[in-house]
Amino acid sequence: MLQLDYGDRRPLYEQIKEKIKTLIISGVLKPNERIPSVRELAQLLTVNPNTIQKAYKDLEAEGFIYSVRAKGSFVAHLDRSSNYHRREELRRQLEKIVAEMLYLNEPIEQLIETIYAVKRKGGLLDD
Repeated sequence: MLQLDYGDRRPLYEQIKEKIKTLIISGVLKPNERIPSVRELAQLLTVNPNTIQKAYKDLEAEGFIYSVRAKGSFVAHLDRSSNYHRREELRRQLEKIVAEMLYLNEPIEQLIETIYAVKRKGGLLDD
């Protein structure tokens, strides 16, 4: 399911968080699907359970997962209204990236094609 890169400079919890987000975004993990418990994933990856707990806490704060007491953690259903603040944060990041790419003379057509390619890669485009 997940493999960590111990050569990566990012903290392990960030790697775990990003890999789970990728699985959710790509559709590998479906809404309301149970994800491994903190203990299960910690044993699988041989990391401290606190590391998994931090990743899960961040994922829950970002709206990617939700927890049910005594049942576990599950993939959250996409809800535009509950993700407003996260979408605004990402939009600001995207604006900075686009501004820098334009400064570096990246053609706007290439930026648009990149967005479509990302959408196609995620299986979200209907063409």
